[in-house]
Amino acid sequence: MKQKIVLLAVLFMSTMSYAQFEISASTGYAMGSAGMKLGETVTASERENSYGSYGEGANVQIRGTYFFNDSFGADIAMGYLHGTDQTISEVNVPGQQVDAVARARAFGASASIVYKFTNNLYGRFGALIKVGGKTEAVVNQRSTFSPAEANAQGLPEGSYSETDYVEDFHGQFPLGFVGALGYKFDLGNNFGLFVEAEYYGISLKRKDSEITEFNTDIKLPDGTVAQSGFYSLDNLPAGYVKKTTYVDELSNDNTDPSKKLAEKVPYSSFGINFGVTYKFNSATK
Repeated sequence: MKQKIVLLAVLFMSTMSYAQFEISASTGYAMGSAGMKLGETVTASERENSYGSYGEGANVQIRGTYFFNDSFGADIAMGYLHGTDQTISEVNVPGQQVDAVARARAFGASASIVYKFTNNLYGRFGALIKVGGKTEAVVNQRSTFSPAEANAQGLPEGSYSETDYVEDFHGQFPLGFVGALGYKFDLGNNFGLFVEAEYYGISLKRKDSEITEFNTDIKLPDGTVAQSGFYSLDNLPAGYVKKTTYVDELSNDNTDPSKKLAEKVPYSSFGINFGVTYKFNSATK
């Protein structure tokens, strides 16, 4: 028993004698991978699927890495993703136009194992989670009144309603994979620059959504506003609810618009990061 304790103590002291800690900050851009159907583009003659991933966009990361020896280490990172617009609905048919996009505004964290192949070349892999944020949908839709509808409201033919609203979607706690291969350029004893290729594999199951902005104006054919705020967040039209919950089961006779079947949305991506590292002086033997 004493020999085991001594051996563990020796291993611990040996590790601590090398122990090295470094911090890094980076920014980069990622393209969506494993894209899934996000929406449709509709014209008078055809329909076309729109594919993508909410993981596409610019990101920033802060990482702390602890090396146990010359080769192995572990790191914890926090990051923010400013996603690019993804088309969820684009409609252009007589009497109706819709332009709806969605984009990620997400905070994530990861824990990874780091392995140095050489003093400059390294790889890391680990687990990825989303710790906050939302997928934000921004919608603009325009509907032209039929002659009968326009006449009933005392409006000239060709008048229309224009609606703008924002809906925020939130997901359940996800778990994904992160992997990267990088190359570091040392700038003296403490500072360094690095470039790395990074892959995220993660999807989010929707939990709920909330309409945070809503406005409908009635406009004349020339675009003049005939009535502003015809509908608002406090006066939603039929078919819209302020908050929606996503569930795994719904009865066939469900008539509650505040409940919808849950779905998974993709956040997977492949990107390039550039950053700077500061290495603290290691303990001496």
